[in-house]
Amino acid sequence: MSKRIHPPAGRADTSPAIAPEPAPESDDSPLGRVRAVLERMRPAVQDDGGDVELIELTDDGVARIRLHGNCVGCPSSSMTLHMGIERNLRQLVPEVTGVEQVD
Repeated sequence: MSKRIHPPAGRADTSPAIAPEPAPESDDSPLGRVRAVLERMRPAVQDDGGDVELIELTDDGVARIRLHGNCVGCPSSSMTLHMGIERNLRQLVPEVTGVEQVD
């Protein structure tokens, strides 16, 4: 059963946060942990015909994200970004202070 990052239109998000797993030993930096979390979330986004790309993690902890595919222009993309991606990143990578979408 795949986890949905955003619910279908008209439904509240009731999916649990992704359970924390240790980041690969080779890169325990905040950037490496952000990449690891996004890699774990990517299949759920791809199931809906989209994708997610990390552009950068700023010095003040903002993960700059680009959405691709069906996520572009989707009315639920803001919910995906903030209630799915941002929520998980802030929970699993405490250095992340927020998420910003870039075009």
